[in-house]
Amino acid sequence: MIDDYSEGYIKEVLQEVKTIAVVGASANHERGSHKVMESLIQHGYQIFPINPNEQGNLILGQVCYSDLSSVPEKIDMVDVFRAKDAVIGVTEEAIQIGAKVLWTQLGVVDEEASELAKNAGLKVIMNRCPKIELEKQY
Repeated sequence: MIDDYSEGYIKEVLQEVKTIAVVGASANHERGSHKVMESLIQHGYQIFPINPNEQGNLILGQVCYSDLSSVPEKIDMVDVFRAKDAVIGVTEEAIQIGAKVLWTQLGVVDEEASELAKNAGLKVIMNRCPKIELEKQY
């Protein structure tokens, strides 16, 4: 099963990444992506919100970018808050920028994107929430 990850694997991923791009970031405080970004910032990660509709705006004090390739720094992990049909495109972009991890949120599983990412050397976690996983560890 694609989302059968050991606690150790998830913990290792969350410990080795420092910079996280959140694709589908929202300035709306009620949206899941906003709450997850807030949690990731509180846990010490450097966050890069990605949303072409919010480009140049600040979300939780972080400049929002239109796409992954616009971020001027190295991205360790790409956290995808988009529908399944957008995941393959985000995966291709994550590979192009040299990300180490592709993570999709709860309810989002794309076998093709998972295989593509793994074949390019990325670690993959799908159908999980980093906020929930971090809360389990602390």
